[in-house]
Amino acid sequence: MRLGLGIDTGGTYTDAVIMDMNTGEVLDKAKSMTTRDDLSIGIRGAIDALNPAHVDAVEMVALSSTLATNSVVEGKGCRVGLICIGGDYDMKAGADYSVKIAGSHNLAGDEDVPLDEEAAIRFMDSVKGKIEGLAVSGLLSVRNPEHEIRVRELARERLGVPVVCGYELTSSLGFVERTTTCVMNSRLIPVIDELIASMEAVMGARGIRAPLMIFRGDGTLMGKDVARERPVETILSGPAASLMGAVHLTGLKDAVVMDMGGTTTDIGILRNGRPHLEPEGAVIGGKRTRVMAAQIATSGIGGDSRIIVSEGAIQLTSLRVLPVCVAAVKWPNVKRYFDLIKGFRVGKSRVKAQGQSTVFRIEFLRTIKMPRDPSFVGEVNMELLRSVSEFPKTMTAICMETGRKETAFDIPMLEDMGYLQRIGLTPTDILHADGSYERFDADVSLSAVEYMASICGMTPKEFVEDAKRCIREKLALELVDALMSEGLGDVEFGETGRELVMSAIRGRSDRVLGCSFKIDRPIIGIGAPSGVYIRWMADIFGTDVVIDCDSDVGNAIGAITSMVSETLEVLIRPQFGASGESTSFDKNGNRMAPLPGHGSKFEVRGFGQYQAFSKMGMFTYTSIEEAIADQEAKAREYVLNEARRSYVDDAEVTVDVDRHRYAESISMYDMDEAILRVTASGRPKQF
Repeated sequence: MRLGLGIDTGGTYTDAVIMDMNTGEVLDKAKSMTTRDDLSIGIRGAIDALNPAHVDAVEMVALSSTLATNSVVEGKGCRVGLICIGGDYDMKAGADYSVKIAGSHNLAGDEDVPLDEEAAIRFMDSVKGKIEGLAVSGLLSVRNPEHEIRVRELARERLGVPVVCGYELTSSLGFVERTTTCVMNSRLIPVIDELIASMEAVMGARGIRAPLMIFRGDGTLMGKDVARERPVETILSGPAASLMGAVHLTGLKDAVVMDMGGTTTDIGILRNGRPHLEPEGAVIGGKRTRVMAAQIATSGIGGDSRIIVSEGAIQLTSLRVLPVCVAAVKWPNVKRYFDLIKGFRVGKSRVKAQGQSTVFRIEFLRTIKMPRDPSFVGEVNMELLRSVSEFPKTMTAICMETGRKETAFDIPMLEDMGYLQRIGLTPTDILHADGSYERFDADVSLSAVEYMASICGMTPKEFVEDAKRCIREKLALELVDALMSEGLGDVEFGETGRELVMSAIRGRSDRVLGCSFKIDRPIIGIGAPSGVYIRWMADIFGTDVVIDCDSDVGNAIGAITSMVSETLEVLIRPQFGASGESTSFDKNGNRMAPLPGHGSKFEVRGFGQYQAFSKMGMFTYTSIEEAIADQEAKAREYVLNEARRSYVDDAEVTVDVDRHRYAESISMYDMDEAILRVTASGRPKQF
């Protein structure tokens, strides 16, 4: 029996699973609350809840995390400088300090404009001591990276900080996207360093002497050293792990996966046992990157989504709060409060809730962390944070203690900044109230439901059923939107379209013309709440919903059961070029000059020669056959070396050659181009 340990640090829980890697059997599993300020606490808590004998026998550890995605979205990470060579870049999207310097190449890899080394040095001297990482991105560095390489050499001499070049991360054109990816990677290096260090510290303390693997956003594994160099590839790691966990748990190769966690529900599609990847690169925090990651639709519906009452109606919001049933187990004063108000009723209210500014009588507030600079939030808000720093309190108790009115505090701002967390009614509490799920304090959930039901003029049973309906309809609407967007891009339903969609989801219509949906593949539910909420999708969409008994730790299972994979893409094309002045390109590196035969001068330079472009550099050949043969050999060596860095000694190499007519060929010089995709894949040598 050879054991592996899978860890997933989600937005709410950190999951751990011990698996027999020979049989695929889950031997042990555990959960712990994710501790965002110090992830090692949550990781340690999950591992400590496992069978110590199993932990001692672990031979490999695999870690998936939402840390990189959250850091990008929240604007966290180190201070980064950016040097753009020969291209303009939207500086609002990235670095703390930036400069554009002269230097460029054309599509043939020839130097158009020499590199302005003096400008690069002046910028480096100006930011020395102010940045913790440097990103270097050239307009057409994927055709010839010599300028990026030279700037990197200068930076290593003068700055002593990690330097990331755009050509190292992707071989695709698209200067803006490549530069965004480069800046994100630089910013994330210390973030992932800290995560890996935390994991290694826990492993060391628990005597786990095994290789540490990190899960990529494309559904594959990489070694920790590779992750430290390319942390941007861990973006969407957690959602991608749920897709791979779904494959292992169910054996289904083509399915829709819905992963409902505490914070969000992630929806992805499996095709032939692999995640469907974003063809143009993942969009993170509103920015398009060149990171190949699973195409995931994320909605703010989770087990910890806040349920409120506004104008007598139930609403499900995207704000993540701590369920009252969980808080009651952790803090005795919360339990005592709900025991006191049990059976308490108020009259039906038509008052409109003002979003996060409204704090209900059953809601508590607690401090997550204190600001480093108190002046940043103001003294009044600091009074609130100090009041609830030891244990949670209701708004009434806070106002009595501070002598201030509720309106004096900026609660939404403190929540959005991560200093304050609300405790409130959630979908997790609804399951506890009706007896579907009883891991925490069901009596407290029922007390909260009774109070909120009285505001609506409902019985507790009616409230629970109406809350379930809200959750069911919102989940189904998000699923329709995700599946339609996957094939059609962003979808705007409009008033009529939305009415038809909702009538289909509700399964009824007051009109002659109705609407219905059918999904032609099964839905796999992942996550603890999926046993109830995702199962509802079967009736709405006329398909099977498959939920395994270990789906609650599906992400951790996906991390430990996946393969290492390293891919290199090589472009081989004729050595064509325009005569006279240099060809023009837009900011994305796209050619703007007219094509041959449409008014531009054109000549074949070195007729019969071919050029190959990839992360390995630029090479010239006398024939396409020679180019393909030599580049395949070089690419094989490259991907095998990368696989060895991720502990794979016997990787299987696959080569895909797409040879076709070169788009800019002219009749007298009809020539081919080719794209090589060379992949090395396998399991770490322990398995």
